Amino acid sequence: VQLQASGGGSVQPGGSLRLSCLASGRTLSGLTIGWFRQAPGKEREFVAAIRWSGGITTYATSVKGRFTISRDLAKNTVYLQMNSLKPEDTAVYSCAAARGNLITGSMATIRLYDYWGQGTQVTVSS
Repeated sequence: VQLQASGGGSVQPGGSLRLSCLASGRTLSGLTIGWFRQAPGKEREFVAAIRWSGGITTYATSVKGRFTISRDLAKNTVYLQMNSLKPEDTAVYSCAAARGNLITGSMATIRLYDYWGQGTQVTVSS
């Protein structure tokens, strides 16, 4: 499966962005899709994930209540709606796919994700 992330940009604190992760090559059925981010000088970290079958979601504590992950079955696309953005949200955001319907407790485990798309830059600054 090939993944393509888009939708990044520059916004002021408190602003919103919606990222898209378009999949091609196969349906996302039976996969878990995650969003991860990496800020300069920091390790990649988990943001949110969704199980394609059933739509079960999980979020990092730092984004819970501000970010929403969703999927469009017809478009084979996963979205990350980011509201109330903070400067500390600045990072390169990437989407990835893990084989199987991961349990909630495993969705944040980076090593379980096999397929990665290129990143999209999100900058939050005044």
